[in-house]
Amino acid sequence: MDAFYASVELLRYPQLKGLPVVIGGGRRKVDDLLLQNPDGSGPREPCFIPVEDFPLLKDYVGRGVITTATYAARQFGVGSAMGMMKAAKLCPQAIVLPVDFEEVRKYSRTFKSAITEIAPVMQDWGVDEVYIDFTDVPGGQREGGRVLARLIQKSIFEKTGLTCSIGVAPNRLLAKMASEFNKPNGISIVYEEDLQSKVWPLNVRKINGIGPKAGEKLARLGIETIGQLAAQEEQWLMGHFGQSTGAWMHRVAWGRDDSPVVTESEPVSMSRETTFDRDLHAVRDRAELSRIFTDLCQRVAQDLQRKGYVGKTIGIKLRYEDFKTATRDHTLPVATSDAALIRRTAGQCLKRVPLDKRLRLLGVRVGTLQPADVEVTESKVGAALTVPAPKPRQRDVHTAPLF
Repeated sequence: MDAFYASVELLRYPQLKGLPVVIGGGRRKVDDLLLQNPDGSGPREPCFIPVEDFPLLKDYVGRGVITTATYAARQFGVGSAMGMMKAAKLCPQAIVLPVDFEEVRKYSRTFKSAITEIAPVMQDWGVDEVYIDFTDVPGGQREGGRVLARLIQKSIFEKTGLTCSIGVAPNRLLAKMASEFNKPNGISIVYEEDLQSKVWPLNVRKINGIGPKAGEKLARLGIETIGQLAAQEEQWLMGHFGQSTGAWMHRVAWGRDDSPVVTESEPVSMSRETTFDRDLHAVRDRAELSRIFTDLCQRVAQDLQRKGYVGKTIGIKLRYEDFKTATRDHTLPVATSDAALIRRTAGQCLKRVPLDKRLRLLGVRVGTLQPADVEVTESKVGAALTVPAPKPRQRDVHTAPLF
């Protein structure tokens, strides 16, 4: 989907079309005031709010990150995952709106439903992206898949008013890259013979799976494009990146990918995390940290219960003021979705991390998931409350009070 979170907001606020808009950060008081008449007489229709009344990015204060931005904002170098304070320096005139997750999820379900009515073999790949297998869809091969792609775009637009960009290729790897070639509202077809002309000139980071660290290491080795990666011997890549990763890099650089479109899959884990508006200290801000920590555990438990899962592995994630990250986890003998048990176990994990530095982020994760309907009786889950976490190694022990 094209700038999905922002596009959903533009349906609500059509007066912002064509303007730089960023979506991100938590809901603020100014966002609630925006929907009220200035004289306090009640709510006003979103589509009638004057553009000059919207909050601007230059006035944003906090540590939120951008979820997405309109293409008008991207022209200034603003992009997803960028800190909003940094983005404010690049595009201070941009309008800033919070994420409305409920509305986004509604449109996500609608556009995916539109797709499966036409091409039922679809793999959900997050809130705004899917993989589709055209192979056995009637007419799926016409014009290399362009006819069916156009039909899908038309159906999505009719049902949601939103646009999407589609990449069509022999496999998922190349289709993912192709979907970025012609945004917004574009269709790109990549054949096997297009590898050298269309794919090899791209930066290695365009390969789904090569992240910042691997990209930096490749750059230090003099490899910046996919073509340069493809020119390396497989053994040489394995020597620098390990046997499995090196072999994978060589394979994807040559456009090879045999991963199927999987229509049903189980989640590996569920997590919740938050970045604080200011760095918090484990002692002086103990009460606030405790409240946030408990809330995260409760929200993870609610996610598990809503989606029908239980999990055995409870983990925490801390990011310190120096941006270093620490994680710890503990595996219970019995899977659970109970908020109190998750909170207690996550608290045990906290005893195994140093808390002598200020914190900027806190997260809670539940992994080793399984469907709740195959779980053991509730009495056994309750018994797990008495199972202690393993004793921390000496180097993990800290002296600061826990929150």
